[in-house]
Amino acid sequence: MSELESMRLDKWLWCARFYKTRSLAVEEIGRGRVTVNGSHAKAAREIHPGDTIALKQGNIPKEVIVRGLSGMRGPAPVAQTLYEETAQSRLNREQLAEQRRLAPEPAAALAAQHTGRPTKRDRRDMERMRDPWGDRWSASIED
Repeated sequence: MSELESMRLDKWLWCARFYKTRSLAVEEIGRGRVTVNGSHAKAAREIHPGDTIALKQGNIPKEVIVRGLSGMRGPAPVAQTLYEETAQSRLNREQLAEQRRLAPEPAAALAAQHTGRPTKRDRRDMERMRDPWGDRWSASIED
């Protein structure tokens, strides 16, 4: 951290390691997923220590208070000193994690079961599904 008084929002988000690149930060800001002190902001918006920033990282909403400014992107432990997550944000994030744990995506379980090439049993089951009547159904007249 240095004695900076203000810096661009996109650069701060990148330095604080919320986004991997500044262009991703600019893209998220442009989509309206980042607000500063409750109002939508542009990438060039100047932020100061004490500002409240609400953002989404993937599907996870976060609200942080700016505690410091840095002129360069540093290691994660240093980046975590640049902000403080609000108690309400932390609670919401934990509740969302619990909901995801209790109600997992149904398609995820199916994808986890069948990976790779089908087995001989799988192929036979697929054949039965395609032709459920097999040789029992015929349009010919028996003698």
